[in-house]
Amino acid sequence: MSYESTFAGHGVVAAPHHLASEAGATVIAEGGNAVEAMIAAAAVIAVVYPHMNQFGGDGFWLIREPSGRIRYIEAAGFAGEKATRAFYEAQGFDRIPSRGPLAALTVPGQIGGWMLALEAAKALGGRMPLSRLLEPAIAFARNGAAVSRSQSRLTLEKLAELKDVPGFAATFLAEGKAPETGTIQRFPRLADTLAHLASAGLEDFYRGDVGREIAADLERVGSPVTRADLERYRAVLRPPLSVKLAGMEVFSSAPPTQGLATLMILGQFDRLGVARAESFEHVHGLIEATKRAFLVRDRVITDFERMRHDASSFLTPAALEREAAQISMRRALDWPQPAGKGDTVWLGAGDKGGVAVSYIQSVYWEFGSGVVSSATGVLMQNRGTSFALDPAAPNPLEPGRWPFHTLNPCLAELADGRVIAFGTMGGEGQPQTNAAVLTRHALFGVPLGAAIERPRWVLGPTWGTGDIGLRIEPRFDGELYDRLERAGHNLSIIDEPYSDVVGHAGAVILHPRGRIEGAHDPRSDGGAAGV
Repeated sequence: MSYESTFAGHGVVAAPHHLASEAGATVIAEGGNAVEAMIAAAAVIAVVYPHMNQFGGDGFWLIREPSGRIRYIEAAGFAGEKATRAFYEAQGFDRIPSRGPLAALTVPGQIGGWMLALEAAKALGGRMPLSRLLEPAIAFARNGAAVSRSQSRLTLEKLAELKDVPGFAATFLAEGKAPETGTIQRFPRLADTLAHLASAGLEDFYRGDVGREIAADLERVGSPVTRADLERYRAVLRPPLSVKLAGMEVFSSAPPTQGLATLMILGQFDRLGVARAESFEHVHGLIEATKRAFLVRDRVITDFERMRHDASSFLTPAALEREAAQISMRRALDWPQPAGKGDTVWLGAGDKGGVAVSYIQSVYWEFGSGVVSSATGVLMQNRGTSFALDPAAPNPLEPGRWPFHTLNPCLAELADGRVIAFGTMGGEGQPQTNAAVLTRHALFGVPLGAAIERPRWVLGPTWGTGDIGLRIEPRFDGELYDRLERAGHNLSIIDEPYSDVVGHAGAVILHPRGRIEGAHDPRSDGGAAGV
C-alpha cells in the first residue's frame, strides 16, 4: 500500500477517486482556486463513484479564506411537503422505508451548496466559468469511466434491495447484473443534465427545466418531494462549530450534522494526557471519548432551527472537563447504543493563495434511495430515513424539517501556522476516524500519509452492517488487542488489513512557508494530485 503524501507549490486536491483529484488539480493548473477545483472534483466523483455520492444528495463545506475567515455552507435538504407521519402510517409503515420512492423524501441540497461555493470562489478571485468546471464530469458521464472495485462489490451486495427500485437497474446494472470492476459505465441522461446546467446555471436544478423534470419523475414514482419543495430550497451560510485544544483550534459543521461529536472527542482526549500514538491509552482514550460524545449527540442534535441546546455549550472547557473526568483509562464504558450508517465522499483542496477547503457530499446509504430520475439521471438520497415516525423522538418526521446528518467536514488551525483540511466517509465512523487521524498527525507527529494509512477502528454499525461492537484492523501490535479486551471492549478483528469499514480518510495541509501537502486513504480508489 502506498501512503506517501503529495507535495506541490500551486495546489493539491485529495479525493477517494483519482479521476476526481486529477480533475481538481487540472483546474488549479489552469489558474483556478481551491474552491473551483473542489467543484470540478465533486462533479467528477459524483459520476465515477455514484454508489457513494451523486447529484441528488447533500453536501457541507468548510472554506478557510486567506484572511482566516471560515465560511461554512450547509447544503442539506429538508423533508418534502407530503412527507408527513400520517402519509407513512396510512400505508402501513411504522418506520420510514430505507429504499425506493418513500425513502426519497428530502430535497437534494448538494447543488445549492455548489451555488454558494461558486459565490465564495468569485469573492476569492475565481474566474472559471461553470461550463469549464463541469466539463470533466460531463465527459465521463457521456464517454464512460471504469467501474471501481468498491462500486462493483457494493452493487452486488445490495442488489436484492435495489434492483426493483425505479430507475436503478437501467442506470447501474449491466443486463440485470452488477457490473464487474473495470467495466466502462456511461450515464447519457446525466451527461445531458450536466451539460444543460453548465449552460443554464445551477439555479435550473431547482427552479428551471431540470427541477421540473426531477419533480415530475418523483411524483410519478410516489416520492413525497414536490416541485414546490425544489423551488423553495436554498443552501445557507452558518457559523461553524469550533473547539480550542492545546496548540490548535479545530472547526467542524453545526447541527443537524454530527460535527459536535468530532469536536467533543478531540476536546475530551486533549485532557487525558496521552503521550504516544497507537498506545493502549491513545486507542482506548479515543474510543471512550467517542462513547461520551455519541451519548450527547444522540440526545441533542436535531434540525438547527429546532435545537433546544446551544451546541457550542458542550465545547466549553468546563463541559469538556466534566466529560473527560468520567472516562476511565482502565475500564471501558458498557456499550452499545443505537447508531446509524452511511456512505459518503470527503474531498479536500488547498491552493498557493492560502485557500483551504474541506468538503463532504453523500447520498447517505450506498446508492441512497436507489431512485433515479429517468429524465435527468439524478440519483436521489435516502437521508430522510434518519427521521422517526414517533413524534416524541429527537428527530421526528415533519415536512420542512432537516434530518440528522452523519456528514462532518473538519478543518484545523495549528499554532505553528499549518492549516489542515481533513475528513472521511464512514457514517458512524466519521468522528472516530477524524479524531484518529488528527491526533496522530497534529499531536504525535506521525507523517500525514502514515497517519491515514495506519490501522484504525470503528465503534458501532457502519457501511450497512449490524455490528454494534468495536471492530479493529489487524495491523496493530498484538498486545493492544489483549489490553483492549481486558479493559472490557467487545472486540472483533477485521479480516482485511485495509478495510473500507474504517472509512476513506484524507487531508490537505497548507504549510506556513507555502508548501502544500495532501494525502488520501489507500483503502479507497483515490489519492492526492498536486500542481
